Amino acid sequence: QVQLVESGGGLVQPGGSLNLSCAASGFTFSTYGLRWYRQAPGKERELVALISSTGGTRSYPDSMKGRATISRDNAKNTVYLQINSLKPEDTAVYLCNAYRSKTNNYWGQGTQVTVSS
Repeated sequence: QVQLVESGGGLVQPGGSLNLSCAASGFTFSTYGLRWYRQAPGKERELVALISSTGGTRSYPDSMKGRATISRDNAKNTVYLQINSLKPEDTAVYLCNAYRSKTNNYWGQGTQVTVSS
């Protein structure tokens, strides 16, 4: 069945960098757009980054521009997220999402990122 498994979360210091991975299986990975979201306690789910199926289009919200980089390796069925200059407000559960249509939309379980000194 469909699986999206995030890894790379943990405790990092403010100003540091983080690299997350999301390994996918059970669907045609290369035909799906991919997104990273995050959700902190008491806050709404927030888009962090997205990348098109080919990797030709990448997009970030203003809060992440200049700090986040999304990439994908279709041969490895994996999407990555790098965040630099981490801030305490980046603390959240980070979730991987694969999207092709309303009925083809899959989520990972999430990985916890905590930014604290």
